[in-house]
Amino acid sequence: MSARQRESVERTPASDSRMTFTEFMRRFPTNDACLDYLKEKHFPNGTPCPKCAKPSRFHRIKGRSAYSCQYCAHHVYPTAGTIFHKSTTSLQLWFWAIYLISSSKCGISAKQLGREVGVTYKTAHRMLKQIRTLLAEDIGPLSGDVELDETFVGGKPRASHTRGITRSELAKHSLAKKTIVFAAAERNGRVRASVVPRRDKVNLIAKSREFVLPESMIFTDEWPPYEQVAPYFKGHRRVKHKQRIYVQADAGTQNLESFFALFKNSVRGAHHNVSAKYLQNYLDEYTYRWNRRKDDRSIFWSILDRVERDRLAAT
Repeated sequence: MSARQRESVERTPASDSRMTFTEFMRRFPTNDACLDYLKEKHFPNGTPCPKCAKPSRFHRIKGRSAYSCQYCAHHVYPTAGTIFHKSTTSLQLWFWAIYLISSSKCGISAKQLGREVGVTYKTAHRMLKQIRTLLAEDIGPLSGDVELDETFVGGKPRASHTRGITRSELAKHSLAKKTIVFAAAERNGRVRASVVPRRDKVNLIAKSREFVLPESMIFTDEWPPYEQVAPYFKGHRRVKHKQRIYVQADAGTQNLESFFALFKNSVRGAHHNVSAKYLQNYLDEYTYRWNRRKDDRSIFWSILDRVERDRLAAT
């Protein structure tokens, strides 16, 4: 294999990157290039005009983010109904924000996004919220060998709140401040996660039946309510974590433990803390990224596809 040229900015064959900064800039060097991409996605040549219904070619209107029908001159807006609609932020900066979110394994905070893109914190926070709305998806029920587990998410209570109380009271106080997340994961496959109010049998049965097909084999820890969950599925294997047994034959919840660890470490590192009110939005982002971790195609393009799919009809 020939040596890499010092001046080359192309991706090396050994790189596991799916899209580099150089490739992004080559594809979207200007705001107009981003707008033309949306136009070709939403109104390619031959698309029926929304007004005259004739298959038309839409031509760019100079000085505006709009195109006109070649027959009736009706204006169409490629950004209408998308997260970019009526935004005063450059379309190229929106695309750059999506690239940064998609290329980060552990997520990115609004503060960091603002520094990278060059906008205020308020604008960066709004951009992140809008992009996260594209990441909530219904991937359908899981099947095969599926692991079920729950975890507590949240920070430790302040010292001023726990001063003078016993250890048992402290444990109860700490858990009361945390939010419960239930998740299901296929072995080497997809994952689904949701915030639940309690980890009792009612909530675990409801979420398990929503997330997993009945013909699946489920794997859990020894938490008692899972005994009530088991009859709804083909089979049930348990592993006893309290006895420090984490894998026994094919029984275990290691896939979910990996997902929970990645999520918690990412939140701790990038965001420090997430309120219970918005926790589901962050779960949607990390499950979206996790479910595409083995894709050959960059998540950047997957997010842009959802911009098109969820786009409202232009008028």
